[in-house]
Amino acid sequence: MTEPVLDRLTPLFEADRDPERAAGMRAYMRDQFEFLGIASPRQRALARQATAGAAKPTRDGLIALADACWARPEREYQYFACDYLRRHVAVLGGLDALPAVRRLITTKPWWDTVDLLAARVVGPMVSQHGGVMDAWIDDDNLWVVRTALLHQLFYKRDTDADRLFDYCARQKGHTDFFVRKAIGWALREYAKTDPAAVRAFVAATDLSGLSRREALKNL
Repeated sequence: MTEPVLDRLTPLFEADRDPERAAGMRAYMRDQFEFLGIASPRQRALARQATAGAAKPTRDGLIALADACWARPEREYQYFACDYLRRHVAVLGGLDALPAVRRLITTKPWWDTVDLLAARVVGPMVSQHGGVMDAWIDDDNLWVVRTALLHQLFYKRDTDADRLFDYCARQKGHTDFFVRKAIGWALREYAKTDPAAVRAFVAATDLSGLSRREALKNL
């Protein structure tokens, strides 16, 4: 399915190329990536056109499509792949496809793709196998660590609170902004489910100022 979908998507994206908007988007992302200059709502509309009537994807087809999108220089293709994986995460199944998703997380990494993959792809994939994230939380790659912290972001009452608090405690001394921010974000989201537990954890844990502020922002 990789070639037919990309064959449809590419001319649709190219027709909407906007160099002026692309320059602003590139600057916002610290000049790390090229852009076509297509706003998010329009990207989604074009993606629907490209995938309308497409055959039901297979796991290998999804991975191949994502890899092909990651090979493109413009960031909109990676956004498309992230959203398509999210829509078809059930097809990816459990742990067999996790190394491929990890490859996406660690290739051209930044928060814009990593966060969606963490919460909307990895999270559902490992919902019955949370222990696999125990190795990720101690990884040398900060984006893998961020993924481990955020994978339960939308679990709500299904959150393994012990694992969440353990991960936050293990990385509380991390010096990177994106890890510290993720700790606070994960705690803030879980506070919507169990505010007392988050308050108690924050009070008992020597978190960074950023993590603490983020965790308690809505409490």
